[in-house]
Amino acid sequence: MAYGRLGVVRKIHVIGIGAGDPDHLTLQAVKALRSTDVFFVLDKGEVKSDLTRLRRDMLEAHIPEGTYRVVEARDPERDRGAGGAAYSPAVGDWRSARAGIYERLIAEELGEDESGAFLVWGDPALYDSTLGILEEVLARGAVAFEYEVVPGISSVSALVARHRTGLNRVARPVQITTGRRLTEGFPEGVDDVVVMLDAHQTFRRYAEEDVHIYWGAYIGTPDEILVSGPLAEAGPRIERLRAEARERKGWIMDTYLLRRNPEDA
Repeated sequence: MAYGRLGVVRKIHVIGIGAGDPDHLTLQAVKALRSTDVFFVLDKGEVKSDLTRLRRDMLEAHIPEGTYRVVEARDPERDRGAGGAAYSPAVGDWRSARAGIYERLIAEELGEDESGAFLVWGDPALYDSTLGILEEVLARGAVAFEYEVVPGISSVSALVARHRTGLNRVARPVQITTGRRLTEGFPEGVDDVVVMLDAHQTFRRYAEEDVHIYWGAYIGTPDEILVSGPLAEAGPRIERLRAEARERKGWIMDTYLLRRNPEDA
């Protein structure tokens, strides 16, 4: 089934809104917000309702009341127990389920003369699925639209800024990876590694090495927690704070930088 009139193309903004601090919004992001008629928000349930509230607070702070609409839909559940060879197919199924929701929202909730937007935590180009999902929607051919991407301040940038350090050292590489990949060891030739999406605190396996950690949770929000120091000393504290925060809020988003041989030039 095709939606819309021939030759009419809807406009979509994919807006990076930063790691959580309302001040992370760039001037470009604010301009994109103000040129949007409909904002699409995926509700992740009661446990993460504060994430939806933060988005609404940003809109209320920057856009005149009554000039836009917010349309919410329930985010599909993902099989987070899938591991090994089943991991990628499980992610693919979840993304396809999201694509179906995006397609319906754009087709049914966005007028052909209106512009819509998806607000993305951090930066849309870094460990976020929105761009890939929109491409899947376009490939299905049921609804046509154009989209533009507004970059945002990622949790990675916010993390190192809060710790007053850099991502890399002079003439040295840095790699951004996941906790799942870190289980395989430090990347070859890389001593500075940023780790995202680590539900299992993989940093613990490097506690006996000469490694410094810069860790942050809920970066940019009032719940922000920061810890840094030699991993052997900071690791147990991070584990305790992480467990307490997860128990208190029901969820946690954290990121960290591991720096091997920190005294090396």
